Amino acid sequence: MIAEKNSISTEEAIALEDKYGAHNYHPLPVVLSRGEGVFLWDPEGNRYYDFLSAYSAVNQGHCHPRIIGAMVEQAQQLTLTSRAFHSDKLGQAEKYISETFGFDKVLMMNSGAEAVETAIKLVRKWGYEKKGVENNQAKIIVASSNFHGRTTGIISFSTDPDAKGNYGPYLPGFEVIPYNDLGALEAALADPNVVAFMVEPIQGEAGIVVPEAEYLPGARQLCTDKNVLFVADEIQTGIARTGRMLAVCGNCNCERVCGNKYEVQPDVLILGKALSGGAMPVSAVLANDDIMLVIQPGQHGSTFGGNPLACAVAMAALDVVKDEDLMGNADRLGEVFRSRMSAIDHPMVEFVRGKGLLNAVGIKPMGGYKAWDVCVRLKENGLLAKPTHEHIIRFAPPLVITDEQVQECCDIIERTILSFEV
Repeated sequence: MIAEKNSISTEEAIALEDKYGAHNYHPLPVVLSRGEGVFLWDPEGNRYYDFLSAYSAVNQGHCHPRIIGAMVEQAQQLTLTSRAFHSDKLGQAEKYISETFGFDKVLMMNSGAEAVETAIKLVRKWGYEKKGVENNQAKIIVASSNFHGRTTGIISFSTDPDAKGNYGPYLPGFEVIPYNDLGALEAALADPNVVAFMVEPIQGEAGIVVPEAEYLPGARQLCTDKNVLFVADEIQTGIARTGRMLAVCGNCNCERVCGNKYEVQPDVLILGKALSGGAMPVSAVLANDDIMLVIQPGQHGSTFGGNPLACAVAMAALDVVKDEDLMGNADRLGEVFRSRMSAIDHPMVEFVRGKGLLNAVGIKPMGGYKAWDVCVRLKENGLLAKPTHEHIIRFAPPLVITDEQVQECCDIIERTILSFEV
């Protein structure tokens, strides 16, 4: 299928970015000008399967008509008031989001990094005012190989030298421990100044690292025992991506969409990305009253946070997830995908892991080829994916993908990998 040719070529678009844009990304050599569902097109009209989903922001598929319809309708009425005034959409969205995920309150922001920074402020303030930690002594425990964003506060506890190098001095008050290590967490929680443990239920940027089954429930119990808040960063893993509304759902039945019967109930939940279906930046921090209400008027905010346009889009995006059973689709087709990948007989395939439609294939460097080379060849064969940490390819298509499309994409991936002679 060839789309109508764009007025700018791939080469021209890349040249403009290189000349006028900061060089803070190293994209795959493809330019995208249109998207619909699981597909993307370049300016020349070539079609690609999207297997990154804007880092899981486009769970509902590109330009979902219900989400775009809600966006256009609201954009023609009111887009922004600031929080100096009430809007007719904010309370409705707050109720919907809070009830969907089983919390008393939500604080809406824009980017995922803003939501993480909000959670950091929230748990520190709770620590001083509710737990009784001495002023300026609060400590937050985080996991190694974490990725929570790239603000100066967040990189202070990053273990990625590219994200952290030469950006100091760094924000104090964090302790990094190994991921998936309950013993290390228990030792860290012995410090009475610890106010929170913040963790990704599955580490996405680290290469789709899935912890052992007992890790999250064990961490939840340890935090409860020490009066420490358990903070789940579900910006990338949440909203149906792993086959559950939240990755902390574990193996619960997800009654009534989620039923709020999480295997692990966070004290603070951080959401972003797919909360808007990729239509605009929308993020959120959720908590119950005893935590959320430590923040009083004037103590935190954002001009665009909770704007009417974002509220309308977020409600439509969650409607799509529920009405189209994207959780069930991700759960079922994730099993199909991992089974197909595990059956590829090639020495470059080192491992296959993941949950739902958040998966990774390890690529062993051989014959001078790395994961990047595989992704470039995948692009040439009509499928877009991106390596992480040089030797891992993340595969995360929009959750609206069909059985037939998954099989076709598995054929493309298998054929591409087998084309490498090593």
